[in-house]
Amino acid sequence: MDKRIRTIHVSDSDRAELERRARAQTLPARMVQRARIILLSADGYLGREVATRVGCSAQSVVAWRNRYEEEGLDGLEDRPRCGRPAQIDAQKRSEVVAKTLQPPPEKLGVTHWTSRLMEREVGLDHSTIARIWQDYDLQPWRTETFKYSTDPQLEDKVRDIVGLSMDPPENAVVVCVDEKSQIQALDRTQPMLPLRPGKPARHTHDSNRTVWPHCSRR
Repeated sequence: MDKRIRTIHVSDSDRAELERRARAQTLPARMVQRARIILLSADGYLGREVATRVGCSAQSVVAWRNRYEEEGLDGLEDRPRCGRPAQIDAQKRSEVVAKTLQPPPEKLGVTHWTSRLMEREVGLDHSTIARIWQDYDLQPWRTETFKYSTDPQLEDKVRDIVGLSMDPPENAVVVCVDEKSQIQALDRTQPMLPLRPGKPARHTHDSNRTVWPHCSRR
């Protein structure tokens, strides 16, 4: 296998523009990916390493390297395609994006959009909607967790807990107590961060909870 590193030359002005594209949250995902391919190639990464880092095939890396070397930044733009031109206007695409960034109506009884639900709402084919989501890097089916703590002693507490688990005292037993079965999660401790291009919806990992009264017979 040929492991020679093929480094391409990128001017300072081109690098500044490519870094801007790589950080952009409003560009289509494919444009961000192409910018990252060129930047990583300019930094001396192997083609397969670049492909792994950006999530594409090695053939795509070679193709975009060649396009950049031949045409510069213009080579990273989309070229006109043969066949019937796209029938979706910018207003319709904007409608899909705007609806995706909002929760589904309560009447649907769901918390996340799917392409087939959106299909019924806007009248486009679900595969077309999936392509629009891909262009704007929208992933309404994904969620991530986050937690912001205002406890000034958080770092010390984390060190104590992690240290106790990793290196407990001799002859000591470390017991971890999880939530009880009579505790119900009501809501997240902090407001949910909505879906945005390039970022899934995010919520805290913990919830506000209440204890249900426990009844027993004697």
